[in-house]
Amino acid sequence: MEAGVCYICMMTQISNNLARNPRQAARRVGPLDRALEPALFKALCDPTRARLLACLAKCGRACSVGEVAECCSVDFSVVSRHLALLARAGVVESIKQGRTVMYVVRFAELSRSLRALADAFDACCPASACGDSGTCCSK
Repeated sequence: MEAGVCYICMMTQISNNLARNPRQAARRVGPLDRALEPALFKALCDPTRARLLACLAKCGRACSVGEVAECCSVDFSVVSRHLALLARAGVVESIKQGRTVMYVVRFAELSRSLRALADAFDACCPASACGDSGTCCSK
């Protein structure tokens, strides 16, 4: 019977950590709130910016605005504005070389942000979402 008592206590502790309604959930600031960066999502939500980022990432080196413009068949000035927005969001880094601005993906920072977001969602995953496997997401 001792095991049953421990099981009940554990379930009580778990249920006390969950918010009972959305209002309570909104008041609790946690890893998920910190990982959901609106600037990052704004930067990545535009199809052209997503293509530009993919082009830069696959190239694997710093590229000039002109080089990136060629890969996506987009006007130079439009590419420049999109890359500047990606730089402000911390997705790419701009490097000035004389009169040329080179852009490179901030791989480590971007991976860290997205991994933190995935981990925060995994941590929020309720037992009811685990399905038949008994494991939630990647746990």
